[in-house]
Amino acid sequence: MSLVQIDDLCVTYGATTALSRVSLRIDPGEIVTIVGPNGSGKTSLLRAIIGAIKPFKGQVSHARDLKIGYVPQKLHIDETLPITVSRFLNLQGGVTAADILHALSQAGVAQLQKAQLSQLSGGQFQRVLLARALIAKPDLLLLDEATQGLDQRGSASFYQQIETVRNTTGCAVLMISHELHVVMSASDRVICLNSHICCEGTPAVVASAPEYRALFGSGTGGALALYRHEHDHGHDHADHQHAQTKAADQ
Repeated sequence: MSLVQIDDLCVTYGATTALSRVSLRIDPGEIVTIVGPNGSGKTSLLRAIIGAIKPFKGQVSHARDLKIGYVPQKLHIDETLPITVSRFLNLQGGVTAADILHALSQAGVAQLQKAQLSQLSGGQFQRVLLARALIAKPDLLLLDEATQGLDQRGSASFYQQIETVRNTTGCAVLMISHELHVVMSASDRVICLNSHICCEGTPAVVASAPEYRALFGSGTGGALALYRHEHDHGHDHADHQHAQTKAADQ
């Protein structure tokens, strides 16, 4: 049974149509990426899934007792606020120190438990937001442009961590991104959105689809191939871990 089933979804803002007749599903354990240009309805789709907006038409159905974790584009924190990562992750209460450490470990930043939030780099802070989403042990993890502002190496490292999270927890992942060449190779399925679904399939199928190329051009194919080579190339495990740790610090 699907975790989320969307049928004929239409979302409007006044006279503007954000989403038109969108139908899709998210199955357990899969990584699905939504790509599309600015204004294509990606964030509206995410908001409809979590129930933050009411569809003009259509239906969004959740599996029974579905738990959703959410990683936002960014979260503004007062830099003068003296708060540690551990305290930040327990703001809502009811979380044990063991839960916090486990979530940080899953996000690849267990060493940041006692760090001051204001002292974190952009990449480290996004990992902490990932840990925050993982504490509740979600069935579905939603990421809305979660690496916005990170460089390519930092983004690649973050998405590799997402793959690790999926592989170790079994949760499904729905990602929204414009970083096509980075995020697509971490995906089982890609959906190209421009108010409606233009095309969908494996990353290779979508990258070569005329509808995708019409939106993004043919140049992204080379970047995707380059990232695939970097992603799939065999590494010494220690070197690979060092690269990931370095990237997370950026």
